[in-house]
Amino acid sequence: MTSAITVGVDGSAESLAAADWAAREAVLRGVPLRIVHAWLWQPLDVSVVQDGERQAEYARTVLREAGTHVAERHSALQVTAEVVQDTAVAALLREAEASGMLVLGSRGHGAFVGFLLGSCGRQVIAAAKRPVVSVRTRDGLTRTEGGEVVVGQQGTPEDSDAVLGFAFEEAAARGAALRAVRAWSLPPVFACSPGSMIAANEAGALEPFEEKALAEALAPWRTRFPDVPVTGHVEIGSAGQVLLSAVSNAQLLVVGRRTRRAPAGTRIGSVAHAALHHAPCPVAVVPHD
Repeated sequence: MTSAITVGVDGSAESLAAADWAAREAVLRGVPLRIVHAWLWQPLDVSVVQDGERQAEYARTVLREAGTHVAERHSALQVTAEVVQDTAVAALLREAEASGMLVLGSRGHGAFVGFLLGSCGRQVIAAAKRPVVSVRTRDGLTRTEGGEVVVGQQGTPEDSDAVLGFAFEEAAARGAALRAVRAWSLPPVFACSPGSMIAANEAGALEPFEEKALAEALAPWRTRFPDVPVTGHVEIGSAGQVLLSAVSNAQLLVVGRRTRRAPAGTRIGSVAHAALHHAPCPVAVVPHD
């Protein structure tokens, strides 16, 4: 990754935690950090009318405080900051397009009210063309060091290429081990075609068949990143539950999101949805075909 890392801030403790995480990530990767606050003037629906200049000053204050917060901890990091005059979703999607990674706090105020539970967060994560990292806080702290990088692997090697590539890069940058998780379930009777059952029998059983599929997906990345210790984890169960059961020692969870549009529009996907709502560590959602 050579592009800057961008973090969206809104003045909340969660967005400052996201700025901390993004700054450390930028230092690890040797890239600049860009801090943005999305603001578009609108009259506020409150008893005391606040004019545009007062709102604009608040936006500048949010950005200045975030910049100072980062500079105090990473004095050598190249940082730029900007108030972007646009709606939150439009601004963040545009910023993501020009960045190597977009980082957001999982909850917030102002433009980010109900980030993970509301439409703003869903739209950004579902439509971004670059990886988006959601940073959660627990008692004001977030775990960013130690532990493994955990990645969910699904489908064929081609299906998970972008997701595994991102996860291996993260593990290498941190000097961390990587745990690759693949969930499987017994196929319904109507899906048990003779061809699929023959393939499973040739592999010895269904679980070894899944283990072989995971090994094949990991093989080129093991070669490319020989210094990253890798553990394969294959388990029967729903993908979301199996993945969440493997993150107790994780400093980062990486999941994929298909970019193909569903009939009802863009979607995050059930696995990413579960990870974003329940994982105790930062979650990176990586778009892929």
